[in-house]
Amino acid sequence: MPDWAFRIGLWLLLATAGAANAQAAQTRGPLVIDAGQSQLALSPYVDYLHDVDGDADLDAARVWQQEGRFQPLPSASAAFGFQPGAFWFHARLVNLHPGEPRWLLVQEYALSDRVDVYMRREDGTVQHQRGGDHAPFKVRSIRYRHPNFALDLPPGDAVDLYVRVQSQSSMQVPLSLYTPTAFTEMSRDAQLAIGLYYGILLALFFYNLVLWLTLRDPSYFWYLFHITAFGLVLFTLNGLGFEYLWPSSAWLADKAVPLSICLALIGMQQFARTFLELPQRWPRGNWVSLGLITFFALLGLASLELPYRVSTPIASRAVLVGVLWIAVASIVVLRRGYRPARLFLLAWAMFLLGTTMFTLVAFGVLPKTFYTEYGVQIGSALEMLLLSVALGYRYAALRNENERIVREAKLHLEQKVMQRTGELRSALGQLENAHARLRESSQRDGLTGLHNRTHFRERLLEILERGDRPVSLLMIDLDHFKSINDRHGHLVGDDCLRWAARTIGQTLRPHEALLARFGGEEFVAALPGMGVHDAARVGESLRQALHAQPCTSGPHTVRISASIGVHQLPTGHGDDGDDAIDQALQRADEALYAAKAGGRDCVRMAGALA
Repeated sequence: MPDWAFRIGLWLLLATAGAANAQAAQTRGPLVIDAGQSQLALSPYVDYLHDVDGDADLDAARVWQQEGRFQPLPSASAAFGFQPGAFWFHARLVNLHPGEPRWLLVQEYALSDRVDVYMRREDGTVQHQRGGDHAPFKVRSIRYRHPNFALDLPPGDAVDLYVRVQSQSSMQVPLSLYTPTAFTEMSRDAQLAIGLYYGILLALFFYNLVLWLTLRDPSYFWYLFHITAFGLVLFTLNGLGFEYLWPSSAWLADKAVPLSICLALIGMQQFARTFLELPQRWPRGNWVSLGLITFFALLGLASLELPYRVSTPIASRAVLVGVLWIAVASIVVLRRGYRPARLFLLAWAMFLLGTTMFTLVAFGVLPKTFYTEYGVQIGSALEMLLLSVALGYRYAALRNENERIVREAKLHLEQKVMQRTGELRSALGQLENAHARLRESSQRDGLTGLHNRTHFRERLLEILERGDRPVSLLMIDLDHFKSINDRHGHLVGDDCLRWAARTIGQTLRPHEALLARFGGEEFVAALPGMGVHDAARVGESLRQALHAQPCTSGPHTVRISASIGVHQLPTGHGDDGDDAIDQALQRADEALYAAKAGGRDCVRMAGALA
């Protein structure tokens, strides 16, 4: 049957079904899923109703929907703020995508208490799924931080989708449909962004931990407290706490939000007190900060007993109050001549902007967009980076002040000056060691421990500049690695990458190879003093070593093979070392693809350049 005839027949079917239900005067048309679509936002097709009492069931919701009491969403963000009762959402779905009968419905907000999804088919059958953080995490269709539900949408069928959400948290219900592939890509990108954010936090944490252990400055300790507490806040708000820390505890899912906010507020105020030296520079302001710390501590204790709908809005508003007060204290201290307060004030301005947008979204004042949803992450990352710089500036200012005092007292306290200078040199030496350790860690791949791609190029350029012997490249790619992730999961995939890195390193170590993770499941090795044919024999030994025994990850045993491309770099390249490396990597990569085209699990040479 032609595609146009199929579509006409389906639309006639839908029109007939609609005529049988004369009162189903929907304010939105059905969502027709066409071939080629993989991701759809439901907001333009969803109607909603606020059940203030929260006691209506599906039958009552259907009656209300047929009576036309459902209304279009007030905005595409589906954010209503803190509301009592329950919200019902309805959309009619028609799947015309013949290749995608399985879809995933995702509520892209992590803190809803109860989410019930009903699918009513044309024959009257109803399928029910539940989710939210008052249901165990394991009931979710896919292990993911946002509530998600698997939908079976056979091509050509029309279904009515009803979603009921009841929560003491902010009522935010952005709904989207994904194919399994589209969801995988979306979740990968989202997890990467979150990983980058927490990577920044961890780097700042360990960097300043070294400084605190070295310098014993209380400001560094309270900065670490602030980073840790606020990282816990976002870990909770992003749904990661429920996913990884308390997947079966509805009580902790509720209490962790206001409690972590209060801890972060305490850390913020205490850090500001010590950094701005409020007890000495503004005693009255110091008493206000102490009063706020006391209030936040009491609120955190009270949140263990107060209902979530009471404690969380208070804590959310308290964030704005706390940050505004820190800004006021910074301005006062800055006007009194304390120069480090400039960077400090700029840092909190970034944080205030991001926090304000996030809080206004929670109360339904601003729409839920990328910048308003992730503004607090962006603002806090900038704030913490600037605060780290401000701490360094403050330390430098203190050091300069100490040197001034030393110079003035030199005639009378020479012995004291020598002692202080020695202590300062020791601190600077430890600081340089800390920088060296951090620099070394930045040259390593976090998963496999091998050198990263940037460091590999730097070392290879040094080898080529000597120009006294040939150099060959091995480009190594693990075969069918995506299927390992798909079949066993990414944790098993990570174990396989680590196992492969160890095997490659043990095999190539006798040849003094320069080895790095090139990206994904791809590795690269440089073999100094070795021509292309010798390198190909080494590559064959490596291929056999990988193939000799499987990788074991928990209960899983995974066979791994690799395709390897070999290329010898030209000698006598002069000053164009970077271009020579790029060309050599390209040739090795072409040889690798030839190995893959030749059936994988083999070694192919690109040939030596003249």
